[in-house]
Amino acid sequence: MQVLVMYYSKTGNTKKLAEHVAKGVREIDEVDCLLKPVSEVTKDDFVKSDGIIAGSPVYFGAMVAEMKQIFDDFVSIRQRMGDKIGAAFTTSGDPTGGKETTIFSIFQAMLIYGMIIVGDPLDATGHYGVACVGAPDEQTAANGVKLGRRVALLVKKLRG
Repeated sequence: MQVLVMYYSKTGNTKKLAEHVAKGVREIDEVDCLLKPVSEVTKDDFVKSDGIIAGSPVYFGAMVAEMKQIFDDFVSIRQRMGDKIGAAFTTSGDPTGGKETTIFSIFQAMLIYGMIIVGDPLDATGHYGVACVGAPDEQTAANGVKLGRRVALLVKKLRG
């Protein structure tokens, strides 16, 4: 079983949060974590992964173009993505900078791929996904770990 944590990061903040999410995935036995920037993600990574957690900075209230390009380019494997677990996280430069709409833009693509969407667990924020302004602080980092762990546990339940 495998979970792909893919991200785009220009300033390093989204990468830092991705690393915390990946840490949570790695806490679950029998679930491998593949952590990659979107520039390195392949169709094979998508197909072989039982879950995908995507992280993007906020760009005009939506996922960054480089991440959208992945979903656009991989549409030919869409039929093979059904019932895989999907989740999202984001970083922004402003407290009201479109974090939830960015997560929703990722969810929209995942739903079109037929994926099962989950938010972060109730012991984190219990909302759409992990988000922060700037670099993740201690609480956001802990919530990132919880999101990764939740997706890995769900993958294990669904596929194990």
